[in-house]
Amino acid sequence: MVETGKPIPEVAADLGIHPGALYSWVSRARRNGSPSSDRPAAEPSPSGGRLRESERAELERLRAEAREKDRRIRELEIGRDVCKRFTAFWVR
Repeated sequence: MVETGKPIPEVAADLGIHPGALYSWVSRARRNGSPSSDRPAAEPSPSGGRLRESERAELERLRAEAREKDRRIRELEIGRDVCKRFTAFWVR
């Protein structure tokens, strides 16, 4: 079929399924653009890939939130390291 070049009726017989079912699956895969997907391929954006203003604002908000979380994680890691060093010093 797609990969082997065998005709669909031959592959269907090998698999023990009705050729009509296999035709349907192959047809659906070709329409969807992916042989392993039952869902249609993503529709292209009507704006040519550009973000709307609301999407851009949300993206900026999420990026700022991620930066703030990264900063907080670094602070907590530093605090953890200080505690580890203090504990090691105290145990000696």
